[in-house]
Amino acid sequence: MSRFFVDASAVADGTVSITDKGDLHHAQSVLRLKKGDTIEISDSAEWEYTAEIVSVSKDGITARITDKQRFAKEPATRITLFQGVPKQGKMELIVQKCVELGVAEIVPVFMQRCVVRDNGNYSKKTERYSKIADEAAKQCRRGLLPTVSDALTFREMMRELQRFDLVLFPYENEEDRTIKDCLRGITERAGGSDGTLPGGDTGKTENSGLPKTVAVIIGPEGGFSDAEADEIRASGAECVSLGKTILRTETAGMAA
Repeated sequence: MSRFFVDASAVADGTVSITDKGDLHHAQSVLRLKKGDTIEISDSAEWEYTAEIVSVSKDGITARITDKQRFAKEPATRITLFQGVPKQGKMELIVQKCVELGVAEIVPVFMQRCVVRDNGNYSKKTERYSKIADEAAKQCRRGLLPTVSDALTFREMMRELQRFDLVLFPYENEEDRTIKDCLRGITERAGGSDGTLPGGDTGKTENSGLPKTVAVIIGPEGGFSDAEADEIRASGAECVSLGKTILRTETAGMAA
């Protein structure tokens, strides 16, 4: 079943309207949708719908809502990936797969050992990555369209980290503490020694003390410089290991 994303304002009086030109072209020329067909709709905020198309025109598609549910596929924790800018081609794979795995935002970061340099037109690549994110979200039926943000410098990223409840720093020189160790410790402090929350709930609650926003920082092909690694650790980020082997930059974010 095809999925479309609309603004919440497009849902009213038991119907939903699709007016985005790209979506209209895809629905009519590629999917060949017609009156009576069933589609899925996300309002990009909280709700997802099943709807039956009642009219199709060059100006828009109108569908009658037959079912309404809160998002069922969105992770309770919002994860942002700060990805050291890799060589051409790798970023597309990173965006596609991390969107499928539930990441909410992907931020390219120019770090000291990045092979690629910002020559002033990286924003054009960001537009391409955003389209890949949209396509991946629709394919795997996410509730929200993840964001691919404009590229940042390392210094800009360090300022951005202050807005997160938890910052995870997978680092090749960390040999003992894994992500599982880190998260188990946080869960135990928030609930009990067995990792459950008060009342036996193993999920996330508003007052659980568990992080609602998590940043994951991944370096480029050449890894982090010593100065970058020292600064990230000094900021309070949780330094963790992804295992005994050294992962490629395009693998590390997905694994984390």
